[in-house]
Amino acid sequence: MSYAIYPSLAHKRVVVTGGGSGIGAAIVEAFAKQGARVFFIDVADADSRQLAQSLAGEKHAPKFLHCDLRDAAAIEKAFDDIANEAGSIDVLVNNAASDDRHQWDNVSPAYWDERMAVNLRHQFFCAQAAARHMRANGQGAIVNMGSISWHLALPDLTLYMTAKAAIEGLTRGLARELGAHGIRVNTVIPGAVRTPRQMKLWQSAESEAQLIAQQCLHERIDPEHVARMVLFLASDDAARCTARDYYVDAGWFGT
Repeated sequence: MSYAIYPSLAHKRVVVTGGGSGIGAAIVEAFAKQGARVFFIDVADADSRQLAQSLAGEKHAPKFLHCDLRDAAAIEKAFDDIANEAGSIDVLVNNAASDDRHQWDNVSPAYWDERMAVNLRHQFFCAQAAARHMRANGQGAIVNMGSISWHLALPDLTLYMTAKAAIEGLTRGLARELGAHGIRVNTVIPGAVRTPRQMKLWQSAESEAQLIAQQCLHERIDPEHVARMVLFLASDDAARCTARDYYVDAGWFGT
C-alpha cells in the first residue's frame, strides 16, 4: 500500500510515550520516516534500544529516554530535557498504557491508584509539560490514545476501561483550555490491534476468526494503521480537527 507524506511533519519535534514496542513503536517509526525529530519515552530498555538502532539511518535518528511515567517529577524533567535539546516540542503522542486483566472484586485501593497512574494520570502531566513549550510557539498537536474496550464493555478490564473512558473527557477539557494557544488535542481509539502482546490473547484461529467476524471490515488491524491516523492528526492537514475521537477499529461493534 502507498501512504501519504506530510510535508508539515518534516523536522517537527515529536514526543511519543510508550514508544518502545507495539503501537508506540509503529508511531515512532512512522514519524521518523516523515523526517520528524522523534523522542520516545519508555521503561522497556531492551526493546527501545533495539528500535532506536533499527531507525538510526533515518534523517533524524529517534532518541530513546528512559522514564517512569508514574513519577510526575520525572515527566517534567524528561520534557524539559527534550525541549532543551530540540529547542521546543511540537507534537505529543500520549500512547503509554497497560491493559492488564483483573477481577473487579479483587481490586485494592493501592492497585486502583497504580492502574490510574499507568493508564491515565501521566497523559495529563505529559500534556501539561508539553503544552508549556507549545504555547510559546502558538501551535501544537496532542494525540491521546484511547481504547475501544470501554465502548464494548469488555470483561476483566474495569480499571483499564475507566481510565480510557476518562481520556476522552481529558481530550475535550484540554482542547478547550489549549485551543486559544493554537494547540489541538484529539483522541485516537484503536480496536483489536495485532501486536505481539494482543496476539497472546487470541491463541486460537477460532477466537481470532470470531473477533474478525464482529468487525465491519474483516481484516486485522496492524499498528501501522493506528500510526497513520496519528500522523494525520499531528499534521497541518488536520488544522481544524480538535476535541474529537477518531476510531481505527475496522468497525467493531460486537463483544
